[in-house]
Amino acid sequence: MARKRIQAEGAEVDLTPMLDIVFIMLIFFIVTATFIKEPGLDIDRPVAEESSKVKTISVLVAVGPRNEIYIDKREVDLRSVRATVERLLLENPGGGVVIQADKDAEMGTVIEVMDQVQLAGAPKVDISTTKD
Repeated sequence: MARKRIQAEGAEVDLTPMLDIVFIMLIFFIVTATFIKEPGLDIDRPVAEESSKVKTISVLVAVGPRNEIYIDKREVDLRSVRATVERLLLENPGGGVVIQADKDAEMGTVIEVMDQVQLAGAPKVDISTTKD
C-alpha cells in the first residue's frame, strides 16, 4: 500500500511546457495575421451573376454614390489615392486591393481610382460585387 501511494503522489502533470507552446503559437498567429483596412462607407454594390472570392485583401477602397472616395475610414481626394494605397501596402505587403464601387457611382471615377491603385503598385486589383 505504501508503494502505491508514493507512485500516485509523484504522477503530477506539469502544464508549463504546454502553456509555453500555446503562447508561442498565439504570438505567431498575431504576427502573421493580415489586417484589413475598412473603407468606412456603406456601399450598395452592383449585382453580378458571375463572381469569385478573393483570398487576401489588405486594402479596401470605397467609391460612394456621389463619387466620394474612402480609404481606412477617411475621405480621400483622388490625387492622394495613390500615396495612401502605397502606404497601406507597405504596412501589409502581399495583399491585394478591392474597390467597392456603389452602383450609382460614375464609371469614370471608378476607372480613375483603379488607375491610381495600379500605379501604387498593388499586385492585384478587384472590384467588389454582390451575387444575384
